Amino acid sequence: MEKTIAIRPGEAERDPRGYALRARRQEKVLAMATPVVFFILWEICARAGLLDSRFFPAPSAIFLSAVEMLRTGMLQQDVIASALRVLAGFAIGVTSGLGAALLLGLSRLTRAALEPFLTALYTVPKLALLPLLLLIFGLGELPSVLLVGMTVFFLVWIQCMEAVLAIPENYHEAARSFGAKGWNMFRHVTWPALLPQLFISMRIAIGTAVLVIVGVEFVQASQGIGYRIWHSWSLFQANRMYVGICTVALMGFLFSSLVRWLGRLMLPWTASSTKGSR
Repeated sequence: MEKTIAIRPGEAERDPRGYALRARRQEKVLAMATPVVFFILWEICARAGLLDSRFFPAPSAIFLSAVEMLRTGMLQQDVIASALRVLAGFAIGVTSGLGAALLLGLSRLTRAALEPFLTALYTVPKLALLPLLLLIFGLGELPSVLLVGMTVFFLVWIQCMEAVLAIPENYHEAARSFGAKGWNMFRHVTWPALLPQLFISMRIAIGTAVLVIVGVEFVQASQGIGYRIWHSWSLFQANRMYVGICTVALMGFLFSSLVRWLGRLMLPWTASSTKGSR
């Protein structure tokens, strides 16, 4: 005699929308609670003398320093300077990287000619090129922006080119059966298949761009978050140094969130964008 096993629907099956909303709310609470708990524990340890205040000042002291820097306008000027460099370099890098990805991905001969050369350049540490850019273009904003643009270029180029090459051939065959070719093939097959990977590469690239600009500002800048961190270190002003570090983290988070939001807006049908929004 066969045994019948009854499987009852779970909460996700009975109320999928409500379950998804509760899960999203829970994840947001956890995301906000983690840094709050971290800073509370840090504050307790600092006040109890478990941490050396010369190297690990209490979060309350760092917050007061941030308020003072905001009052004098110092922090706003540094954030604007760094953000403009990041955005300008990011725009240059995404545009050129996407163009190169399409050119190499759609042309076998161009890919054979240029891919080895670009791959070799990709392995060169980008900060190592800063002295060369300074030698060519001199002091100023251009070397910093170009270095960010070069970094973003390679991250976008590699991932988007691979996305173009990974498009299944039966997609093209199906489109050709409907008479698609040229621009219509690009519009209805290549571009939709490329977009998800483009936004993934942009999310990676924007965070890397922030890291690069901070490194550049350590060396060559009179304003910016990286300059402020390095200058504060040289004067042993730990509070201001931590303000700069926290600002970099917040800037990277906001830029990455902006790119993710744009991805969700432009790609509402992709599973990756839906998962990334949770």
